[in-house]
Amino acid sequence: MLAAFSALPFLWQGFLVTLQVAALVVALSLVAGLALGAVMLYGPVWARWPVRLFTDAIRVIPLLVLIFFIYYGSSPLGMPLSPFWAGTLALALFKTGHIVEITRGAVGSIHPGQMDAARAIGLAFPGRMIWVILPQALRRFLPPWLNAVVDSVKGSALVSLLGVVELMQSIQQVIGRTYEPLPLYMLGALIYFAVNFALSQTSRALERRFAYIRE
Repeated sequence: MLAAFSALPFLWQGFLVTLQVAALVVALSLVAGLALGAVMLYGPVWARWPVRLFTDAIRVIPLLVLIFFIYYGSSPLGMPLSPFWAGTLALALFKTGHIVEITRGAVGSIHPGQMDAARAIGLAFPGRMIWVILPQALRRFLPPWLNAVVDSVKGSALVSLLGVVELMQSIQQVIGRTYEPLPLYMLGALIYFAVNFALSQTSRALERRFAYIRE
């Protein structure tokens, strides 16, 4: 156990990389997922089908396969990616497919009459979305999205397979020096638990907060 505490500064650096990967994945997938979700709901047919194909395909590919495919496939395409960015991009693409479905479900559940009413008072499409549709869809979007954030934090451990020294990789390196795996794995599990438990509690609080709101 002493080795685990003595390695805390090194593990902290790995934890910061984990948070960096997770934050980038959450931000990239949120922006892309919202945009593609809007295309799927309101775009022309020729634009909806590619989004539908991307979403279905990306969600059935194993995440580990996607990570290695992007990492090793980027060099032959003339755009070699570092392990950090290859892993982050793969995770972001994977989560984008889920955010698209979350967006489609949340926004699509709003009664079409709301869009018609916003159009009747002269709002353009961006205004209708920002001021009418999205505020109503928010309560249905946030809980599953926060679950996706939790998955992003847990999935960030997979970038260690590309050699990125995040939390799990830093734990593995310390174990290689100390030969004390149990306390270090326990410490890593506690760190992941603390972060994800806080996010899960936030999700439950939001569900309770919005539960009484009626359509």
